[in-house]
Amino acid sequence: MSEKKILCICLGNICRSPIAEAVFAKLIKERNLESQWSVDSAALGPWHAGNKPDHRALSTLKKHNVPYDNRARQITKEDFNKFDYIFGMDDDNMSSLERKAPENSKAQLLLLGSFDPEGDRIIRDPYYDDGDAGFEKCYQQCMRSCSAFLDKLV
Repeated sequence: MSEKKILCICLGNICRSPIAEAVFAKLIKERNLESQWSVDSAALGPWHAGNKPDHRALSTLKKHNVPYDNRARQITKEDFNKFDYIFGMDDDNMSSLERKAPENSKAQLLLLGSFDPEGDRIIRDPYYDDGDAGFEKCYQQCMRSCSAFLDKLV
């Protein structure tokens, strides 16, 4: 069985998509699926390329003992053929991904929250929040959605 590749996307790659990437990586490791699945994340835009995630995203991951060490990058045309699944966090992300996707690309474009068993389809964007509550909500949504996606496909 060849390795399946997941790419998590949000606007800037410093809040939602790194949290989703870290959660997927944790679940893949816990389920002993590291030889079958890999995960990365990227941004739709260039604003934060090279930066670490928002400090609140990192503290939320640390609180849940989820390691993370990547830096923001922007999605490339090649990503649409390198990855099997590209997850957007909201409807605007999905529209942007559909516009950017080259014709006949192999990646399936999916809304991550569409897998949430609680039906919370839009992953919370906590970037403009004052505190950490939105990051915790985003983390919980990602845990439910990523777990349900893996349950469905594994």
